Amino acid sequence: MTRALLLIDIQNGFCPGGNLPVAGGDQVVPVANALMHSGRYDLIVASQDWHPANHGSFASQHPGAKPFDLGELSGKPQVLWPDHCVQGTPDAEFHPGLDLSAIAHVQKKGENPAVDSYSAFRDNDRAALTGLVGYLKNKGVTALDIMGLATDYCVRFSALDAVDMLPGVQVRLIEDGSRGIDPDGVHAAIEEMRSAGVAVVSSKDILAA
Repeated sequence: MTRALLLIDIQNGFCPGGNLPVAGGDQVVPVANALMHSGRYDLIVASQDWHPANHGSFASQHPGAKPFDLGELSGKPQVLWPDHCVQGTPDAEFHPGLDLSAIAHVQKKGENPAVDSYSAFRDNDRAALTGLVGYLKNKGVTALDIMGLATDYCVRFSALDAVDMLPGVQVRLIEDGSRGIDPDGVHAAIEEMRSAGVAVVSSKDILAA
C-alpha cells in the first residue's frame, strides 16, 4: 500500500490574522507536522489557494456586494468571499509554522478568475482538472488521508472528489487535523463525506498505530 497525506490550504489567509480566517485554523499545523514526520506516509502533497487579484469569487469584484453575500459567478450561485490568498501575497503563503521540507508536491488551485476551486482536484464547474489525480496515480497511491482548511469547503470537496476520481483508493478524513467555518456546515460535511465512503479518523489513532 502506498499511503499519501494531502494537506489542504494550510495558508496564512485561512489562519487567524488572515483575510478569510477559520477559527483555530493554525491549530492544524502541529497535527500536520507530527503526521509528516511520523513515517506513516510514503508521499506528502499540499494544495495552495492561488487566486488572481481579480478573482470572480471576491466580493470586491461585484459592485455593491459584501463579503459572504450569495452572488453569481459564471451563471452559478457563488458565496462572495473577502479577497484572500492572492497570488504572491503573504496571505497566500503557507503558515510559517508548517514544515514544508517533507512536502513533495504543491498543487495550486483557484487560478481561473471565472470559476472558484474548492477541491484540490478540479474547479467547481467540475470541468477543469488541476492535475493532482494524475500525479497521485503516477505515484501509485492506494490510500489517501486528507486534512486541512476548511472542513466544510475545500476539505469536503477534495475528499468527495478523491472518492469519485480515484476509484479503488482508500480515502480518510483526519478530523482533528481540520477546522471549519460553520459548526453546522462542518457536521453536515463530515456526514456527507462519511456517506460517500470517506473514513473519519483521528491523528492520534494514526500515530498510535
